[in-house]
Amino acid sequence: QVQLVESGGGSVQPGGSLSLSCVVTRDTSSMLCMGWFRAAPGEEREAVAGICPGAGSRYYTDSVKGRFTISQGDANTLILQMNGLKPEDSDMYYCAADLPSWVGGMNGFRHPGVFRYWGQGTQVTVSS
Repeated sequence: QVQLVESGGGSVQPGGSLSLSCVVTRDTSSMLCMGWFRAAPGEEREAVAGICPGAGSRYYTDSVKGRFTISQGDANTLILQMNGLKPEDSDMYYCAADLPSWVGGMNGFRHPGVFRYWGQGTQVTVSS
């Protein structure tokens, strides 16, 4: 069983910054693929950024490259630093995690539906 809790959302003006944090609790010692996803109500979730153990790289969707940075504070904490925020970044942001073998490693970030474990989400609003 894996549980995820996000924090750090809020409202910011265009060009501003926010840092999202996700704390993962689990009953397995297996390393997980972990990522941040976003979606407006009724829309499909898209992966914003992600990381898998041993991958040596990070996944970023094109629209956030150079502005967002994903990192792990420790094995159970996932952080998304968002700089240069734009109004189109406004969305509900979700943290998700799963076994690399289940989601197909980094390829899983192109298919968000394969992730089984999700947080409740945190709202990010960018407006002037």
